[in-house]
Amino acid sequence: MTENTRNMTVLVTGATGRTGSRVAVSARAAGLTVRPGSRATGFDWDEPSTWGRALAGADAAYLAHPVDVGSPAAAEAVGALAREAVRLGVRRLVLLSSRGEEQAAPTEEALRSSGADWTVVRASWFAQNFSEGPLVEGLRHGELVFPAGEVREPFVDVRDIADVVVAALTGGGRFTGREVEVTGPRLLTFREAVAEISAVTGWAMAYTPVSAREYGEVLAGFGVPAEEVAFLVGLFGSLLDGRNSHLSEGVREILGRAPRDFTEFAREAAADGAWKT
Repeated sequence: MTENTRNMTVLVTGATGRTGSRVAVSARAAGLTVRPGSRATGFDWDEPSTWGRALAGADAAYLAHPVDVGSPAAAEAVGALAREAVRLGVRRLVLLSSRGEEQAAPTEEALRSSGADWTVVRASWFAQNFSEGPLVEGLRHGELVFPAGEVREPFVDVRDIADVVVAALTGGGRFTGREVEVTGPRLLTFREAVAEISAVTGWAMAYTPVSAREYGEVLAGFGVPAEEVAFLVGLFGSLLDGRNSHLSEGVREILGRAPRDFTEFAREAAADGAWKT
């Protein structure tokens, strides 16, 4: 790190979420003062009137929109917040984006055109999606039903994403104006990932691939709004087509070490009781 981080304050949006919570931990470990941005602290992505107070006096910000980064809502909000940040003197912004997601291009461009000193971190599928969020309940009952076929993905540990984000926030100009892709160290199918989780827990778990349309029907049955179902069906149909079946060196390039392996994640999550019923 090239900047003195002792007095650096960073706004972490989504501070209670999967990535934001880890960014907060990593930032504090690096000596930064973390300003958590969530509804609990008065920050709301849907209420621009809350942004100024969250940004005022900060030196940098981590932007993780709660809706998928490829949604029109994300592009509009990220662009508006980035412009407000620049107006208030918060020029150093790091955006979490999605690797291989063409729909994310407008959101990334909204950040680039804001006048900020920006970095985009494009992450592959999170390892923690198996231990936190909507997929967990199925695994706890022994079956993951998901529209990923037998595609191979380089599942990335969210803690690696967080460490890369903090390095970008504190690295001075080295990472300004760059898109960084982060992945795990090897490719696994969803079936192989579930098998690894089954092995470390000792519980029988199965993976059942379905089509994106069939998965959309499941989501609709759970009460997910039709517009969101349509977006997700289109997203899964494109993003899980094999376009991400290759490794990127972003973690090693930025952090100087190998990314965490999926087995390490699975063992730690199992020890923490992620899949206990």
